[in-house]
Amino acid sequence: MSRDRGDRNPRTFRRHSRFVLAAAVAAAVSMAASGCVVVHGEREVVPTATRAEAARALEDFLAAYNKADKTYDRSKDADRVTGALADIDAGKLEAGHRNNPGGNPGHSPLKLTDARFTIPKKAGWPRWFVADTHANKGSADAHWLLVFSRSDPDKVWSVSYLTILAANDVPAFETDKDGWAKPVTADDAALAVRPRGLPAAFTSYLRNGGDAFAPGPHTSQWRAGRLADARKPGLARQYVDQPLTNGAYAPVGLRTTDGGALVFFATRHYEKQTAARGVNININDVNIKALVTGEVKQSLTLEFVSNQAVLDPAHGKVEFLSRVQGLTGAQGE
Repeated sequence: MSRDRGDRNPRTFRRHSRFVLAAAVAAAVSMAASGCVVVHGEREVVPTATRAEAARALEDFLAAYNKADKTYDRSKDADRVTGALADIDAGKLEAGHRNNPGGNPGHSPLKLTDARFTIPKKAGWPRWFVADTHANKGSADAHWLLVFSRSDPDKVWSVSYLTILAANDVPAFETDKDGWAKPVTADDAALAVRPRGLPAAFTSYLRNGGDAFAPGPHTSQWRAGRLADARKPGLARQYVDQPLTNGAYAPVGLRTTDGGALVFFATRHYEKQTAARGVNININDVNIKALVTGEVKQSLTLEFVSNQAVLDPAHGKVEFLSRVQGLTGAQGE
């Protein structure tokens, strides 16, 4: 090894050192330009947004949402919605546009006020936070909860989940001394059902039943209603339910003060109606008519996307707080 060091030409070594240094500087500049300069910050646990940034994101979403609702133009808010809400919003706007190409004749701007932001601290991407607001539509004391998400530094904040809760259903969130919330991980084993597994657990429950979920309108009652509809003579109904778990559909949750978590997750649902001979499938809903492709001769398949907000406890059964579902497609055969 001493011979290797002695054989090294000093001038060549200095040139090589300068080349390595220049390459390192160039790489650092490139990383900064691409937004990757926060490599160490991505390993650090930090708030996912500032409170001012969260307030601006809510304003931007609201402005885009109202433009889209007024014109029935999906492009007006396409970059401000994502995941389950994007699917639900797109179905509503597409049906509205086909029924009223000139825009929404009943448009009334949505106003979201008294916003409170629950911002978790976490490392890396994606990042997200929850806005708890009051709206000028629906029940006066209802809380509209919007989950804003951002997959990387080059994206804008988009709403992936929207749910509406009664005032006494909004849980108390666990926070640190500075007021930042605590997220739950996708595989948190301290909860009754791991958040990553909630979509599959729910779709399995709808098919087979079980005891993972507390009884209520979105669980036992919905399942019983579907079973009853499937047995009605003249029009058979079949159901297929699919979990949604990837990308903007990934479940997200916040730790609550009781040791559980408020978790948001999404699912897709299909309902196929098949008529017996001599029975017609009547479509009375203008929004369903607007989204139908094909000709409804013997069957009609409806596609829905649903986003849920549940309390996932440390012990016991998962309790549904809200479920918002929207028609996203219809196929006639």
